[in-house]
Amino acid sequence: MNGRIDWDAIDLVVFDVDGTLYDAGRLRRAMLGQLLAAAWRERSARTLRVLRTFREVREALGREENPQFMHLQYGRTAARTGCDADTVRALVHQWMEQRPLPVLRACRQPHVDAVFEALRMVGKQVAVWSDYPARDKLRALDLHADLMACATDPDIARLKPDPRGLLALLERAGVPASRALMVGDRLDRDEQAARRAGAQALILARRTPAGVHGFRRYDDAVFAPLLEVAPALVVA
Repeated sequence: MNGRIDWDAIDLVVFDVDGTLYDAGRLRRAMLGQLLAAAWRERSARTLRVLRTFREVREALGREENPQFMHLQYGRTAARTGCDADTVRALVHQWMEQRPLPVLRACRQPHVDAVFEALRMVGKQVAVWSDYPARDKLRALDLHADLMACATDPDIARLKPDPRGLLALLERAGVPASRALMVGDRLDRDEQAARRAGAQALILARRTPAGVHGFRRYDDAVFAPLLEVAPALVVA
C-alpha cells in the first residue's frame, strides 16, 4: 500500500544502501561492461564466476541467518569455484567494494539527497544499515548519515533479516523501535528485519503487498510532508 507515514511519530529513519540509495540494476550493467572487458583481456571468466557464486552464497547465508557468515561466505565460494578463499576475498574487495565507487554517484536515486536533508531540517536522525561495507559507498553517493551499521561490523556480524544491526542503531540513537522507520528495497530482508525489531518499514518497489507501505520514487507523495518543508531542495 502507498499509505501515509506519520512523520511526526518518527525520530529515526534508517536506510538500506544497495538498491535503496542507488539504482542497483544500473550499477550492475555498468560493472558488467568492465567485467566483460577484463574477462576478454584475461581470456578467463573466472572473476565473473566467482562473483556470481559469491552473491548466491551470500543470499543463502542470509536465509540461513548463519552467525558465521563472514568466514563461510569466502570458504563456500572457494569450494564451489575451485579457487582459494584469499582469491575470493580479493576479487570481492576489488569488484564489489572498490571498482563500483566511481560509478555510484551517477546511479544515485533521484531526490534521495533532498529527502536526507529534509529529514535533518525537521529534526530526524538519519542512519544507514547495510549487509555490505557502506562508508565508502555513502561518500561516493555524496550522502551523509548520522549513524551507520553494517553486517560486517564485528559487533553486528549478522545479515538481514536478522535485526541485530537495526537494534544496535536504535540503541545508539536512543530511539524506541516504535519511533523508527526502515527504508529499504527488499521485503524478505528489510521489511522482515524492521518487523522483527518492532519498527515500521517503507519499501522501494513497483508493488507492495497489503499492509506494507511502499513507494516508487523519493519525490512520491509519502515524502511530500518532508519536502514541503524544504521545497528548494527538490530539483526536477
